[in-house]
Amino acid sequence: MKSIAYLAALTSVVALAAAPAQARGNKMKCANATPAQVEGLFSQFNAAWATKDPAKVTPLFAKDAVLLATVSNTPRTTPEAINDYFVGFLKNSPVGTIQTSSVQVGCNIATRLGTWDVALTNPDTKAVTVVKARYSFIYKLEDGAWKIYHLHSSMMPEPTK
Repeated sequence: MKSIAYLAALTSVVALAAAPAQARGNKMKCANATPAQVEGLFSQFNAAWATKDPAKVTPLFAKDAVLLATVSNTPRTTPEAINDYFVGFLKNSPVGTIQTSSVQVGCNIATRLGTWDVALTNPDTKAVTVVKARYSFIYKLEDGAWKIYHLHSSMMPEPTK
């Protein structure tokens, strides 16, 4: 329950980030993604993982993105750090499968929260491990394209069925 409250609070904070510009009377153009577009962004992300090429994954992130990855204790807050994470991670041939999903869209921002399974293949033994995790993707419009502004994934704290 705490995680749902945390994710709701996180989404609210990000959504309110645009409020000061609107309050000052600035005319901000709003682009609203559809839920189907947001789902397509995950498909694009998963396809980039499949290439095993960090140079295909890293550009999906905004310039000021934050990556809090499932299998790393280090927050990644620069394009270089995000790329560095994927150099090692992609060697495990990750495949993400969405289990549950909630999509919210707003002015130049979209969120997708839920649970997923991430299958990882050991490059030496070829053994596959499935990591059950929860995730939050926050997307923002940057230079006319939807980019990952925040990605947080963490292993489930309790055993799952």
